[in-house]
Amino acid sequence: MTSNSDKKMLHITNLKKRFGEKEVLKNLELSVPEHSIFGFIGKNGAGKTTTMKIILGLLQPDDGAVYVAGTRVTYGQSASNHFVGYLPDVPEFYPFMTAPEYLTFCGEITGMPRSEIAQYSRELLELVGLGGETHRIKGFSRGMKQRLGIAQALLNRPRLLICDEPTSALDPVGRKEILDILSSVRAHTTVLFSTHILSDVERICTDAAFLKDGVVSIQGTLADIKAAYRSKEYRIELELESDIPALINTFGHCKKLEKNQVTLRDDGNALYDVLQYITARKIPIQKIERMEPSLEDLFMEVVEK
Repeated sequence: MTSNSDKKMLHITNLKKRFGEKEVLKNLELSVPEHSIFGFIGKNGAGKTTTMKIILGLLQPDDGAVYVAGTRVTYGQSASNHFVGYLPDVPEFYPFMTAPEYLTFCGEITGMPRSEIAQYSRELLELVGLGGETHRIKGFSRGMKQRLGIAQALLNRPRLLICDEPTSALDPVGRKEILDILSSVRAHTTVLFSTHILSDVERICTDAAFLKDGVVSIQGTLADIKAAYRSKEYRIELELESDIPALINTFGHCKKLEKNQVTLRDDGNALYDVLQYITARKIPIQKIERMEPSLEDLFMEVVEK
């Protein structure tokens, strides 16, 4: 299952990596469409960070190939990093600097013209909500540091922005702020972020991949993934709540959901039998709908296989 987009900003094929006796990545295959927001989902220890370090040329794979914007990644001297911005899970800064001073420093060591650094730094700090911040970084909260980290990662106008667990240690307000920023930059860059917070993926991602034991179990657009793993559960909404007890007593696989609603898992002819029962007794119904699987349901299905 792949995205509708033919343009791949990141393409990984046959990637392998072993640490001693532990095989972390096993023939990993991954394609990230251009201008997507791609959720890289997996439990802690699934191999997400290892994959990202290989993409950045910081770790040498045992086998396989990684391409960013069509350029092959080479360990230790990767020209592809000109296309990449990176936000680690715990970004580190010089605490005595202010946010503008830090971005100026980063721009200078990468060779950006001073006039461009000044203008773009202001734009980025406004984008991440730090435009009026004059305090030194040592006084920043975790959320402010994450926002500054995104600004720094975007400074060289990367075509691919990689974020490693960007919201894992933030409160709900901080998470929302980071997700809003990542969503807003999609027009200019492709975003790949690893996470185990599935609600974050459902909120902003266009595509996702599930990583388990070093291989990708599922990948594609969120719509395609949910369609392929369509739920066998249905929600039936009756007009009268008083009709529910008889339905539940007759069909043990019906469960009351709320007020005048029941859920039904159809592993065979269950739905047909229930509809026959309702029709024969002229029980008025409001609605019947298939329940969409959540990413959490799919994730648990992948993990438990």
